Parts: sequence; structure tokens; C-alpha cells
Amino acid sequence: MEGFFGLTLNIILTIYLVIDSKKHGKNPILWGILGFIFGLIALGIYLIKTDRKVIGWIVTILSIIGYLALILIVGLAIFFTVVGFS
Repeated sequence: MEGFFGLTLNIILTIYLVIDSKKHGKNPILWGILGFIFGLIALGIYLIKTDRKVIGWIVTILSIIGYLALILIVGLAIFFTVVGFS
């Protein structure tokens, strides 16, 4: 279920970036690929580059914090699985 949500979010971001980048004179293929691969981080950077700096920085910082939290949680889960709770 989580994989479906992430894929759906990246597809929606890709469509938005492709459509909106044409309006701002940016390369829609490049922003579509970046949006699909990097998701919210690419959206944040795109918003910064198109002079929507406040919301762009908020999205970028929150997505980086989210990714770091996910890495920490997965790392701790692997650590406690391998080492055990002793």
C-alpha cells in the first residue's frame, strides 16, 4: 500500500511539473524526470527556481527531514533485528 501511495504521488508531481514548467519557460522533460525520481525534493527546488521561494523552502526542508527520519527508522529496525534487544 505504501509503495502504491509513493508511486501515485510521484506520478502526480511529474504531471504537475511537466505542465507548470511549460508556463515558466523551463524544460518540461527535465522537470518531469526529476519529479518522478526525486519527488517532493524536486518539487521544492522547482518552486524555489520559479520564484515561489517560501513554499519551495518549506517543501524542500520538510521532505529532507522526512527522508532522514525514514532512513533513521529503517536503520534502527535493521540494527535491532540483527543485534537483538539484549
